Amino acid sequence: MAIEAQDIEDLIRARFPQARITITDMAGDGKHWAAEVADASFRGQNRVQQQRAVLAALKGAMDGPSAPLHALALTTKVPE
Repeated sequence: MAIEAQDIEDLIRARFPQARITITDMAGDGKHWAAEVADASFRGQNRVQQQRAVLAALKGAMDGPSAPLHALALTTKVPE
């Protein structure tokens, strides 16, 4: 079962309501996605901390072989 870009954005936005979020389907299969998340709450955090926070927001959508989100290339940053 594939996941939609809006579903991914909604999960991330629930945790980061003011973030600038861009979701891209990398393979056209609805399973391999890229996300760029820019949020002021990342200020003072290193990249690992930022990415862990975003992955936690996905609430298990990537857990296990039957998860709807198979792969996510994640870029996080503090907005300029």
